[in-house]
Amino acid sequence: MFIFGHRFLPSKNFYHIFDIDAIFKTPPHATLFITWEENNLDIIHYMRENHLNFALEVNTITELLYAASLGASYIFVPQELVKTAQSIAETYLFDAKIIVFIEEESDIEEMALLGIDGVVFANAIIKITS
Repeated sequence: MFIFGHRFLPSKNFYHIFDIDAIFKTPPHATLFITWEENNLDIIHYMRENHLNFALEVNTITELLYAASLGASYIFVPQELVKTAQSIAETYLFDAKIIVFIEEESDIEEMALLGIDGVVFANAIIKITS
């Protein structure tokens, strides 16, 4: 299980971008983070075409399928969708890892018992503005 942003476990950060220009303000080889929205498709296509690692935050099963098809390395899903999302990812052999936001350390065990790929605490997301 991946655990991102835990206070005593070293882990990668995700760089929340809002436009293509913000990408150039991130460290080399950064994993970029963006929320799925249709008006973000230009950014998503740019990241894909330039072979950049990125995570997409989704809210529905349809968006989950889009994220996998668009080449996201990580797909962030809400807790109420996480078990279904993990099942779909395993059925269709997604390359992407299913990640869920958590606030409490006790949620790590719950997500592990559900077989979820990973969890992330909010401090692992760094906002980048252009």
